[in-house]
Amino acid sequence: MRKATVTRKTAETDITVTLDLDGTGAYDNQTGVGFFDHMLDQLSRHSLIDMTIRATGDLHIDDHHTVEDTGIAIGQALVQALGDKTGIRRYGACLLPMDDALVRAALDLSARPFLVWNADLPTQKIGTFDCELVREFFQALATHGGITLHVDALHGVNSHHIAEAAFKAVARALREAVETDPRKADAIPSTKGAL
Repeated sequence: MRKATVTRKTAETDITVTLDLDGTGAYDNQTGVGFFDHMLDQLSRHSLIDMTIRATGDLHIDDHHTVEDTGIAIGQALVQALGDKTGIRRYGACLLPMDDALVRAALDLSARPFLVWNADLPTQKIGTFDCELVREFFQALATHGGITLHVDALHGVNSHHIAEAAFKAVARALREAVETDPRKADAIPSTKGAL
């Protein structure tokens, strides 16, 4: 039953995230932040995790709380959907090209959150979207999803391409990590016996 729904409500945001780890990459994401919705669609489509997100936030201030809190809620939903992590592959990695951009993502669903971020975007904004929020999203996702996550932009001159390549690379790595390992579908992938 690798599904979860998480609702997170604060004075700044009201967010509901529904995930199905064994989906087909179907998505319906509405946060009020156009570019961010586009990135969340990529995350769903390329991870094959079905994702429905409804978020309302204090966009009259800026997009920060909505983006960060959505990352928190997705991370919490991942933890819930993964349960005790029996049978998962646990690790995932992807080297993803998108035009001028080349981004590498590697992750471990270790329950030990850590973000290594080497993916500077050359502009401050993509349209009206603050580029610094790309890192903020992944920080929130890693922290609340218990993910050790490394993201490295190896090449790129276009901020949109770098950001999108990062979301797609993390999605592909996540797809690999959450998949059931057919050789060890009944075991937790750790010598400790727990993750």
